[in-house]
Amino acid sequence: MNLLAKINEHWGWTGLKGVEVVGRNEFGNILVLDESSAYWRICPEELSCEVVAATSKDFFKLVESEDFRLDWEMTNLVEVARSQLGNLEAGWVFHLIIPALFHGPYEASNFGTAPLEELIELSGEWSLTAKDVPEGGHVLLPVTE
Repeated sequence: MNLLAKINEHWGWTGLKGVEVVGRNEFGNILVLDESSAYWRICPEELSCEVVAATSKDFFKLVESEDFRLDWEMTNLVEVARSQLGNLEAGWVFHLIIPALFHGPYEASNFGTAPLEELIELSGEWSLTAKDVPEGGHVLLPVTE
């Protein structure tokens, strides 16, 4: 299965109907153009998927902004992850072992690597499972090998 198909399968419940992956970073964040010409960001460490720009014009403004670039590039985190885990294999990304939504820290002890498609699948499933849980509530996640 290709990446766009995985995105639509595991994040489509958010309303995303992706037609093109327009960017991705080393922590598995993905920018997706949808069929309505809006741009979405999938952020696996936050278990989030949301519209970041409604139009191409808004998107180009966004990606040119310094704040967005700093957040998107995650330079410091990537450097720490790379020093701890080494260079990434093709198709793999760094990730938080325990997502930030579940109070996982942004620190080396919580960094791992995974195939991007697997991260997209798991983060989408976890996000769907947790979407209606109130603050302080509990989530039961299935464990697989």
